This record gives sequence, C-alpha cells and structure tokens, in this order.
Amino acid sequence: MLQNSQVGAYVFPISPQYTNWMEEVRSWRNSAVLLNQSYHMTDLYIRGKDTVKFLSYVGVNSFEGFGRDKAKQLVCCSPDGYVIGDGIIFGLEDDEALYVGRPPLTNWMAYQAEIGDFDITTEMDIRSLENSAKPRKLYRYEVQGPLALDILNEVNEGGPLVTKFFNMGEITVAGCRARTLSHGMGGAKGLELWGPYEDGKKVYDRLLDVGAKYGMLRAGARAYSCAAMESGWIPSPLPAIYSGETTRAYREWLSGNSFEATCSVGGSFQPENVDDFYLTPWDLDYDRIVKFDHEFIGREALERMAGARHRKKVTLVWDHDDVLKIFAGMMADFPGPKLMELPAGHYAAHPYDQVLLDGQMVGLSTYPVYSANERAWISLAMVRPDLATQGMKLSILWGEANGGTQKPHVERHVQMEVGAEVHPWPIHAAARKEYRAQK
Repeated sequence: MLQNSQVGAYVFPISPQYTNWMEEVRSWRNSAVLLNQSYHMTDLYIRGKDTVKFLSYVGVNSFEGFGRDKAKQLVCCSPDGYVIGDGIIFGLEDDEALYVGRPPLTNWMAYQAEIGDFDITTEMDIRSLENSAKPRKLYRYEVQGPLALDILNEVNEGGPLVTKFFNMGEITVAGCRARTLSHGMGGAKGLELWGPYEDGKKVYDRLLDVGAKYGMLRAGARAYSCAAMESGWIPSPLPAIYSGETTRAYREWLSGNSFEATCSVGGSFQPENVDDFYLTPWDLDYDRIVKFDHEFIGREALERMAGARHRKKVTLVWDHDDVLKIFAGMMADFPGPKLMELPAGHYAAHPYDQVLLDGQMVGLSTYPVYSANERAWISLAMVRPDLATQGMKLSILWGEANGGTQKPHVERHVQMEVGAEVHPWPIHAAARKEYRAQK
C-alpha cells in the first residue's frame, strides 16, 4: 500500500521559487534567507497543569526545567522503541506548550492525550494542505544566514533579542509583537518568529523591506526542500505504527484519510515486512538525547536496545561521474535511470534507498538533494558503524525494482548503482561546530 500510494513527496504549499532556487539555497550560506513556514506543518497546542508531565511521558528526552521560553527537539517512540517522529516543542507558558511538525507525531500525541490520564486539553491547527478553507492561527517565518541578525536587529522595535541557542524571546516588527526561537540551519545564525496570522503580512513586508538592503532572498518550496539535508536532519522517518499489537488501537483510532493512511514510501529498499522500515533513535543520532531518568513510552524497549550494535548517521556525497550518468540517461533510450528532479531527487514522502558495499546492503540512504552550496548531490544515511568513517567508499542503489512501483509520478526506469563517499553530518563544517555542537 505504501509503496504504491498515489501521493508523492511532502508538499510545501508556497511558490516553487521567488527568484531562482539555486541562489535561494546559496543565500542562507552567504547572506540571509526568509523562509515562510506558515503552511506545511501541523500545530498541536497542549494546555493544562500536566503539560510537562505529558510531554515527559511521550518524549524520550528529559523535560527537567522545561517551561515558558524553553524549546526542545521532541522525539517520540512506539512502545517497541521505534521512532514515531520528531519536531520542535515550544514552551509558551509553564502550563502550555506548542508542538510544530509533520502530521504523524501530532496525531500520535493527540491520541496519547485522549487516552491518557492527564489534566490537559489539546487543540490541533491542521496544516493548510488538509485544511485550505481555514486560515492558520499563526504565521511562522524564519530568517537565517550570516546577515540574519543584522536584519532582525534593524527591524526590531522592542528590547534586545534572545539569541541563546534553543531559547525563546520576543521581537516587535511593524508594531506587531511576536515570539522568537533561536536556532540554526546549515550552520547559519538567525531566528524563527511567529505571531497571530493576521499580523503576518505586515511583518513579512517589513522583513522584505529591510532584508533587501542585505541581499536577503525568499526561499521557495524547491530551495526549502534542501535545507534539512544541509542541516543534517532526516525530516520524516516512516512512523513505526503499521504493525504489532502495541499500536493496533492507535491504527484503529486514525482515520482512513489520515497522513499515515495515504503517505508513500519510495526507493530501492522494498522489504516484504513493513517493520524493516522502522528506525531507532540510534539510527537518527537521537540516542544522545534519550534520558532514562523518567518513565516514557518505549523506555523498556530502548533500555534493551541500548547495548546492541547500531547504525550510524552520516552524509553521503554522491559520485560526480555516476550522477552525470543518470542525467545522460535522459538523452538515451527509454527507460533510463530514475529521473532526479532538481534540487530534490526524492519522489515519496518517505524515501529509502539501499546503501551497498560489494553488492551487500549495509545501510539506508534518505532524501537525496542537490546542494548548491556544496556543489554536489548529497543524502543523509545510516550505515554499519564500522563504515561511518570519512572517505569510506560505498554505493547507493538508485531506483525501484522491476521498472518502478505504481506511484503515478514514477516513470518506468532501470536501477543503477551510484558511488558515494561518507562524510560527517551536517556536511558543512560550520554547522557541526556552531549548530550541532550546541544541541
């Protein structure tokens, strides 16, 4: 069902590009970029005296000291210890939090709140793709890049900006008060800011007006699709909910037209058992935030897994000559190698390609993109730990078996191996030193 879903890659419902996607990608490394995040994520508000208690129960990470003006990357697992999803949780007040991310984890949290014994209420603000008739509650923008703080300080009409990593603050733009989160993207500095949706246009126009002096560009959907790979974030592992008795009640709770029921998987990894798609926190390098200092869903399973051998997350840089062969195939007989759309080559919501060594599968590759900053095709992967060393030569099996699945956006094609070299994540050295190091 997942392999033949009629739904393609995850959609960012904004303009594909405002100038050209290549310069838009380069802008977050060289000047500044404005991203409009108001439409593609689903928000879940959690309110009540048990807010932190609830978050501690669903999250593998500790919520000691969490409250107003704090934020975390929330990671949640199934009772069997496999990842449901992750995203950002914002402490709006000591008894109110806002989760922002893709639908799978939003749905999981809403379900756990419904069946659990917590003194909380929840409110879901569904992403625009599923709720186009209703305006969002909030606008959400992000200004990133080496000149981002210059722009933000100039537009700010309030007090000093909070720039401590993953701390929240306030900003006033065009007379509109907004809240901020300090984090980075691809090693760049800047802030995410949000406020009432009706203020959005005034804030956006002011940011554009001041940003023009600094060479700031807006990032369209094509450029935005590259950001996660440069930042070293795998945005959407397949949620581990499709099998087993521990998640049966949740599957029955989900609707037949939910994201989980309609999303797609794609790529050369096509196992018979859906369980083989599931990822652990170690696969995603989230083991560093798993804290066994509290009771949470999946704790016992993760404690059992802790002593096992785990795959390591890396960046793969695709071989220059092999990538050229893929594009050369467009001018040879049909069918050729699977088309690589630019700048994002993935064609399903959850892309999984086999990583090979001497013809044997040794890992999984996800979300191939062309990085205009690195001037190379890259993907994030999880590989056997002894292979996770810089310069290791591996290969990726590109394309689906037997000419491709029945997804309508997958043309008939032939599989081919693409050479790849192992590099650290994030791929950009500054990102590892200034962003990842602070997480």
